[in-house]
Amino acid sequence: MRVARFGKYLAALCVSALVLGGASSALDQPVKLTMSTQGVGTAMYMYASAIANAFTQQLPEGSRVDLETTSPGGVGAPVILDRGRCDLILGNAAPAKWACESGILGSAPTANVRSIAGGLGNDFINVLFTQEFVDRTGITTIEEVVAKKVPVRIAVKANGAFGELACSKVLEVLGADYDAVRSWGGSVTQTGSDAIVSLLKDGKADITIDHLGAGQSATTELCMTTTMYFPKLSEETRAKLRDEGFADATIPAGTWRGQTEEIKSVGSPQVVLCHAKLPDDVVYFLTKAMEESAESMAKSNATLASFDPPTAWDPLKCGAPLHPGAEQYYREKGYLK
Repeated sequence: MRVARFGKYLAALCVSALVLGGASSALDQPVKLTMSTQGVGTAMYMYASAIANAFTQQLPEGSRVDLETTSPGGVGAPVILDRGRCDLILGNAAPAKWACESGILGSAPTANVRSIAGGLGNDFINVLFTQEFVDRTGITTIEEVVAKKVPVRIAVKANGAFGELACSKVLEVLGADYDAVRSWGGSVTQTGSDAIVSLLKDGKADITIDHLGAGQSATTELCMTTTMYFPKLSEETRAKLRDEGFADATIPAGTWRGQTEEIKSVGSPQVVLCHAKLPDDVVYFLTKAMEESAESMAKSNATLASFDPPTAWDPLKCGAPLHPGAEQYYREKGYLK
């Protein structure tokens, strides 16, 4: 994976995490944990806050789950956790799978990343073409772009962003990559969300592929100000992406202006990850707390309404292997056979 100075960012982090495994095995003493998340005001911070509150309500009196705004987001989360810089972190299932199996962002495969519960949020791979590109070429799917080697201009997020990795994975399962696109006479511009909107609005790009949720501001603005076309991934492409760790997802009709039909896609839900050295009984109670607080978490943050405890163990929702404490809870509940 391309890293774009991400390694230097990680090396510069100075996070004071509690010693892992320090909680009392009988849970008769307060438990103190650190949970890494993104900055105050971000969606990830709001999710983490609701989840941390659920944890502290279940743990012994005096327990704390301290939020630290040190996470780079879903892609880099497993690397932060693996290095012992926090006890808990929010990530995305597919990057967690890639991190554990082959490494991510230039790092070796992670050894200490485990999952507690997945299926948080409804993010999806979102493919957008400008209507001008469709009218000019007659191309209506990303599969056609690759099969016909169309000299397309792609605008995508910078290296290290999950949206960029999603774009790379879509091309990869179709047998292409950025170099291939360039060899057809196309181009790939990696930049930020606002610049992507400008490139598509100004006719300087034809396509963008991202991983996001309904209501994402940049895409909402783009569809409000530019006539866009909404391609559908084929079932074969979606199956290949499921093999890569993505789960089925649906983009409801009307999610974006001009999108009149439901679109079947895939996505990678958020997952609560923990360090492997956390005691089994602590993780058991954290897992229990999430189920028992599912309704209150949904009231606190509507995005968390997608959390479904009976399926929260699903590998496509978790990515990383289950922590033994979480696995024990799911088996006792009869969710995992």
